[in-house]
Amino acid sequence: MTSTLRRRPAQRRSAERVERMLDECALLLDEVGYEALTTKEVARRAEVPIGTFYQFFHDKLGLVRALALRNLDAFLERITKRVAAADPTHWTDLVDLAIDEFVDMKRTTPGFAVMDFGEVLTAPGGGPVAGTKHSLDGSHDNSAVVADRLRVLLLERLDAPARPELDRAVLVAVEATDAVLKLAFRGDPRGDPALVAECKRLIRRYLSDHLP
Repeated sequence: MTSTLRRRPAQRRSAERVERMLDECALLLDEVGYEALTTKEVARRAEVPIGTFYQFFHDKLGLVRALALRNLDAFLERITKRVAAADPTHWTDLVDLAIDEFVDMKRTTPGFAVMDFGEVLTAPGGGPVAGTKHSLDGSHDNSAVVADRLRVLLLERLDAPARPELDRAVLVAVEATDAVLKLAFRGDPRGDPALVAECKRLIRRYLSDHLP
């Protein structure tokens, strides 16, 4: 998260203020959407002066970028915990687990249904808000950053060597998953279970050409 901030919180009180602002940003995304989100309202609800907001964030987009990175860190942490608890024996179990975790966060995590890992859509099925396709990293597409983090987790679990073709395959899998799950949530705020199941089937079959 700190890479998206103007400065790193040096004290516990400052860190708590930053987290409160991110929490309120997430809630407001659900309540009013990105376009109506304002820095003034975030600061008011987080009970911090507007000057404090601008100490840590450049603007609204900077705030959303920090929230996107926090979402990704939380997603990976939750996957890691579920893997440790379930101890899956095959990579296909990891695929199902990751998709289930993403769907669960879409349903339960404030703001996640609006922008998950950074890309904010102008409307369901519409194009992205300017600047949000590179929320996680200013020089890389959000999907590329997510794919890289997931690939590292996958290789560690499988104790397998890195391969350029696998890097490409994981990126394709992330893009395909994003597209199908957007479809699943477009007409159902809880996610169409049939389309979620199709997403798992699609990704397992595609990756079977690249993984043992």
